[in-house]
Amino acid sequence: MKKNKISKNWINRQKKDIYVRQSKLEGFRSRAVYKLKEIDEKFKLTKSISTAIDLGAAPGSWSQYLSNKLKKGKILAIDILKIEPIKNIYFIQGDFTDEKYQNEIVNFFQNKVDLIVSDMAVNTTGNKNLDSIVTGDLCMNAMNFSLNHLSEKGVFLSKIFMGSSFNEIVATGKKSFKELKVFKPSSSRKESKESFIICKYLK
Repeated sequence: MKKNKISKNWINRQKKDIYVRQSKLEGFRSRAVYKLKEIDEKFKLTKSISTAIDLGAAPGSWSQYLSNKLKKGKILAIDILKIEPIKNIYFIQGDFTDEKYQNEIVNFFQNKVDLIVSDMAVNTTGNKNLDSIVTGDLCMNAMNFSLNHLSEKGVFLSKIFMGSSFNEIVATGKKSFKELKVFKPSSSRKESKESFIICKYLK
């Protein structure tokens, strides 16, 4: 009974959500695209770049946005879930933390990349502390990957949850990048603990 109630509440919230409606009208696969759009407009992530990686890309709205912005760019998306094809996107189905797939990413670009983005989060368990810890691990893995594969002037963007690993992630970012900001887009739901960490220019 409780599960049915939660499902009905989620459906009702989706119906009322202006970003859900807007994403359908504009042909994007999820409302999450407006988070990336707002961050890009504020922090100029896609200005003067030609290569990008979308970690944890499913269902693909961030990749759609990048494809629109980098019409002549080289973009790779990876996720453990399959996504429907997107123009100008090379897709890998697999876990980006697996060395096998990391090697495939490196072989695809042959060089360092300009932008790495990650909207990854675990499926919620109901335990907010646990969810925060596991999502924090994903963010840290994405950051460590970026430290090895970003160009000198590259940019790293990742979802980050307020929680036990937040300070550690921010400290690592400040140690590794010249510029770091934490920002919560207006399209993030008010009740959500998510923010996004934007790191620019490797030290």
